[in-house]
Order: sequence, then C-alpha cells, then structure tokens
Amino acid sequence: MTRQVVLDTETTGLEPAAGHRIIEIGCVELVDRRPTRRTFHRYLNPDRAVEVGALEVHGIDDDFLAEQPRFADIVDEFLEFVSGAELVIHNADFDIEFINHELRLLGGPTRDIRTRCRVLDTLALARKMHPGQRNTLDALAKRYDVDNSKRELHGALLDAQILAEIYLAMTGGQASLLLDGDAERDDAEVVLAVRIERDGLVLPVVAATAAEEAAHHAFLEKIRSKCGGPTLWERVLGADEPRAPQAADIAAAPLASPPPTARPEATKRPSAAPDAGPGLFDGAAEPALAPA
Repeated sequence: MTRQVVLDTETTGLEPAAGHRIIEIGCVELVDRRPTRRTFHRYLNPDRAVEVGALEVHGIDDDFLAEQPRFADIVDEFLEFVSGAELVIHNADFDIEFINHELRLLGGPTRDIRTRCRVLDTLALARKMHPGQRNTLDALAKRYDVDNSKRELHGALLDAQILAEIYLAMTGGQASLLLDGDAERDDAEVVLAVRIERDGLVLPVVAATAAEEAAHHAFLEKIRSKCGGPTLWERVLGADEPRAPQAADIAAAPLASPPPTARPEATKRPSAAPDAGPGLFDGAAEPALAPA
C-alpha cells in the first residue's frame, strides 16, 4: 500500500525568518493513487497580524483567526495524520520551511517534518516535464484540464484537492476514478479501459495487389538511391525485399477485393453515473478530521 498526503498551507507572509506563521493547513489522503475521502483541515491563530499582501491572496483575516486554535493545539493530530506518508506539495520548500518553523517554536522532539515523511515537490516535477513553461497551480490545472473554477482565492484544502487531481494527471492518471468521491462503493468505479472479447472474431486480411506491390518497390528503390544502400529495416532484419513484380504480373493480376465479413458489434464504453461530478472530490462526505 502506497500512502500519500497532498498538502498545502496558507501563511501570514512569505518569510518564517521574519516571524510569519501558518494560518491554514489542508491535507488530502491518497492510497494507491485513489482519494480516500480522509482529509485534515485546520485554521490556526498565528498570534500576529496577517500582512496585506497575504490577505489579498487568501482572504483570511485577523478577526477570524483570533478564534482559531494554535499550532500547538493541533500538532499531535497533524503529525499523526501525515506520519509515514509521502507528502505531495507544490513548491515544497516553502511549506516545509514553515512547518519546520512551527515545529521548532514548540521545542518538541520533531523539529523537521522530513524525519517523519518523504516529500515530493510537484513544482520540481512540472519543471522537468514542461521546461520553459509556466508551472503555477492554475497553469497546470489548465494544462491538465482540472477544474479550478472555485479557486477565486487561495485556500489550503481546496488547493490540496486541486493539486491531487493535477498530480494524478501528471503522473499517468488512474485506471479508474471514483468521481463521486465514494471510495467504499465497489459499483462506483468508472472503467476507462475496455477489454474487447475477440473470441470468434474474424478479421479480413486484404492482400496488396500487384500494382500496389510495384508502387511499394518503386518507393523503396527511391529510398535506397537516396541513402546509398539498403533501407534501415532491411539492415536490421537482414532480409531482402521480395523482387518487384514484373509488368506481366501486373497485367495478369485480377482486381482484389476482400470477401464480405460481418462487422463486429461495437463494444459500449461504460459511463459514469448520471449524478457523478467532474472532479475526484465532488460529492464527498464531510472530512474525516473536520475543522475545530
């Protein structure tokens, strides 16, 4: 079993060294590349003001945060949720630096989250896959056709859900997606690959006519004259092409037509349930770990 936690944070500013703190943590659990509906989501009281520039990004104000728990109040619950998992984070250095800053302020035994978790940075991955292109979360959502229409402002849990879909798309997608978010229902699976039964299926074999073979050999001869020798596949296979048909062969060859063959009935592609939404997390129940 491979367990991953897609994580995002929102903060009071850009630099923990300048005294900035985490004000929101959002996590989404994936097990074997499937969302499990387990999430961790907390708003946090940073004991300081949110910078104007940060407020414009996430819209989380001081009055709201004053009523939230502090990082010290939720640290055990947070560490229990993420321990042993691979953290999937966009621009991981930023979030890891802030998490480690919070851990060091507490003075507990865990001072670096990487002692409990592996870390995968999707920004570094995207830069390798799409060099020279914009690789922000919004740009990747557009590139991989992930719905981010609800992202008017940044939010840790929403961004983690969007990143989870982007990460799965970037790394090859899934054989099946639980579009209604219900990982416990066996009948919720939408099969994207359909196996076609070929028993009793007879496919017609249409042989080339003498005229077509002559045209083929003429084209090969043109390739040989350009490259100054046998073609690449002749050198690899070590076999010569059959001789070109002669004019007498072409004149005597009847027009070939394949025997009539019954057309195999098309296999229908299973479709999602009518009520299924477009995203991995649509229709999911309340988070397993709800905000305090």
